[in-house]
Amino acid sequence: MADKKVIAVLGATGAQGGGLVRAILADKSGDFTARALTRNVNSDKAKALADMGAEVVAADIDDYESLKKAFAGAYGVYGVTFFWEHFSPEKETAQAASIAKAAKETNVQHIIWSTLEDTRKWIPIDDNRMPTLGDKYKVPHFDSKGEADKHFTDLNLPVTLLLTSFYWENFIYFGMGPKKGEDGKLALSLPLGDKKLTAIAVEDIGKSAYAIFKKGNEFIGKTVGISGDQLTGKEMAESFTKALGQEVVYKTVPFEVYRGLGFPGAEDLGNMFQFFHDFEDYFSGARSIEFTKSLNPSLQNFDGWLEENKNKIPLE
Repeated sequence: MADKKVIAVLGATGAQGGGLVRAILADKSGDFTARALTRNVNSDKAKALADMGAEVVAADIDDYESLKKAFAGAYGVYGVTFFWEHFSPEKETAQAASIAKAAKETNVQHIIWSTLEDTRKWIPIDDNRMPTLGDKYKVPHFDSKGEADKHFTDLNLPVTLLLTSFYWENFIYFGMGPKKGEDGKLALSLPLGDKKLTAIAVEDIGKSAYAIFKKGNEFIGKTVGISGDQLTGKEMAESFTKALGQEVVYKTVPFEVYRGLGFPGAEDLGNMFQFFHDFEDYFSGARSIEFTKSLNPSLQNFDGWLEENKNKIPLE
């Protein structure tokens, strides 16, 4: 263990971070070991990672000194933030700035920043095709991460900007999966029109990130995008039909209807789907399946992921 390089992983008990910690720990003969950073080292998830062999360390993303301490002696850092905990783009950008500063102070040799596009580069604030949210954002949980990229590049950090994709796990945990309509039939209802959704399994984000760390300097200073499959709503409904053994139809939802659904973040997500729709060629083009597979040969497509996870999807 002593001669292995430490990768400090933020959000280690979350989706992306957990996937990366498991990928590192599964590679018994590799050059790396995982330092799992979490606010609560006594949680069940943290204890499970410790049992698997991770060094579990307390760190608070809102406390700069705690980040600095947690990064000390690490070769690499995986930086990820969780917008849905607080719904504040300003807070998320500030967290990213702290991550970058702490990585600089501790001489981290490779940092991967899990980011997304600043959609205002495609849809300026004064562009009325999409409503502006909070006076200065189009897709807040994208824009805040994209805006934060500069904190890493301005400090000349050895950074890889990793563009992630929609998680299929949203069909399990975020209530986006097929639901029974009044006619008793299952429908997948998304504001996608006839465009493709570029998506991935969270476990594959972790595996891809680990592969980038293993490549050493190859991706430092670069922006790379990853995805597991790119399918239309109709194609996803067909996959659901096959996996679940009962018919699932696709219903497209107008963006403004989705924005008006009233759950926390509905406007943000409605705008996100509109961005996927209006800029499909760019978005899917920036996230090559072939490239992702070159990093992670065990990459799952949607059918493979569904086969493994179909019983976890709530259908009510």
